[in-house]
Amino acid sequence: MDDSVHSRPRVPETLGTQTLNFTLNGEPRTLDVAPNAVLLDVLREQLGLGGTKKGCDHGQCGACTVHVDGQAMNSCLRLAVMCEGQQVTTVEGLARDGELHPVQQNFLECDAYQCGYCTPGQMMSATALLNDERIGTDDASVKEAMSGNICRCGAYKNIVEAIQKSRVQLGHDATRKEGAA
Repeated sequence: MDDSVHSRPRVPETLGTQTLNFTLNGEPRTLDVAPNAVLLDVLREQLGLGGTKKGCDHGQCGACTVHVDGQAMNSCLRLAVMCEGQQVTTVEGLARDGELHPVQQNFLECDAYQCGYCTPGQMMSATALLNDERIGTDDASVKEAMSGNICRCGAYKNIVEAIQKSRVQLGHDATRKEGAA
């Protein structure tokens, strides 16, 4: 058997880095990142933020949801370098001055988690939908808006309860057109 294939020099995983300047959870950050590094891996591996979970790595489960300039998105599908000059918020950035965000508090109070793996992504999607006036306030609209986040334990009823409780606490207009898209 010819071992020449196995004796080739190893190609480095990255061929250089790029400087990334962005705001993370309200703090300006500058990092050197591989041009092919996805945001999820940079958050977890370079910055040590373990709240954002790696689930499917294909944008199908929502466990890695973060906010980029206020929009919820799957961090496993976004290159980190695409965040140049942008504001990124992770679940660690929701709490302020030692106080949990109402969504975080209500997930606890409503038992909107079981194993907890999907919970950070669920919370990030929930906070984004509460700030999106295009999404109706009824349970069906909330369920549709949250459909990109999978909970394998099946805590969906409690998740919706936590979101609706947060809506009231945050003073979001409950009179918006139901089912608005």
